[in-house]
Amino acid sequence: MTAFPNIDQARTALTSWLVDHAYPLWWSLGADQLGGGFHERLHQNGTSTQEPRRSRLHPRQIYAFSFARGLGWDGPAETAVRHALQFYLKHYRRPDHLFAPLPAPNDVAPVLLYDQAFALLGLASACKVLPDPNLYNQARELLAAVRRQFGHTQSGFKETVGGQSALLSNSHMHLLEAALAWIEHDPSGEWHELATDVVKLAATRFIDPTSGFLLEFFDDDWRPIQNTSLQRVEPGHQFEWAWLLLRWSVHSGDADSRALALQLIQLAEAHGVDRGRHVGINALAPDGSVRDANARLWPQTERLKATTLATELTSTTEYAPAACEAANALARYLDVPLRGLWRDTMTASGEFVEEPAPASSMYHIVSAIAQLDHLTKHNMTTASQMACRT
Repeated sequence: MTAFPNIDQARTALTSWLVDHAYPLWWSLGADQLGGGFHERLHQNGTSTQEPRRSRLHPRQIYAFSFARGLGWDGPAETAVRHALQFYLKHYRRPDHLFAPLPAPNDVAPVLLYDQAFALLGLASACKVLPDPNLYNQARELLAAVRRQFGHTQSGFKETVGGQSALLSNSHMHLLEAALAWIEHDPSGEWHELATDVVKLAATRFIDPTSGFLLEFFDDDWRPIQNTSLQRVEPGHQFEWAWLLLRWSVHSGDADSRALALQLIQLAEAHGVDRGRHVGINALAPDGSVRDANARLWPQTERLKATTLATELTSTTEYAPAACEAANALARYLDVPLRGLWRDTMTASGEFVEEPAPASSMYHIVSAIAQLDHLTKHNMTTASQMACRT
């Protein structure tokens, strides 16, 4: 793809790539048509790596294909969603309604909160295309099991059923994402309550009051872990939290969440973007210094989502340069010989690592393109003013 002169042309090109290349490729080659489900990664020639398939992969693919029809793909979107869902429920759902990290007989690893968050998101995404009332029941059963087995005595949730590991902000971020997805389908108060609790936890515990950064690791009393070799700030998560908090502010009318989201965007732009490579990097130390200058694909999509939604909600072009830069950065990761695949990691020197394409990244890519599509369709005046620097 050539550099985009404006955000609307970025939307057109990225959507075309998704509809014409990515969806067909990941359905024809990414789906395991014989064994069920989806492959974990594809080599750059389109063949499967034949790796064990993580639990989170399938709800992410359900999410990705649930947008396909709305973005213009005329392929079998409903079939793809059902294909992933049936395999997922059969091989990962446990008798206690939780989801294992790997299918039996390899499901011996600890059951993680992170995977339950994606299970909730996958069930909500399936509701967009499959008229199955049982999905609502399964989601409520899962949420009840999460509260029962992961609930923390103070607030939020433990990362494992036994609570042996550190508490993480990341899993809670995806619980907020799942709650927002379910609010669109189910008006019952339990999803609103979950979202409210997570947003409060983010504002009162996850944010470092000195730096304003959102931290990753906490002890059992929800105090930031002080181990400087472990604690980190991930620019991609700053953007991702900002996107979710902006969505929550629209739903709830919470002005504080909107202000917090815009602050996270500003901090991530100031400290987490490499101005030479024009990409969001992997990680900072808590003091804002660079810890990992490599740049994976997914921080670029989260930057695009956050700055695009900020543009839409503020009706200004303040965030336009960042949105344009993120769109152009994303296009560089998608520029591979077999259209529909992508690179996952850019090194600090600006070169891409030669490695298979992770299927789980499709969730990030589709979400970013869908957010971009929403801006250009619902706020065309602002979008038309968003010229990109090349």
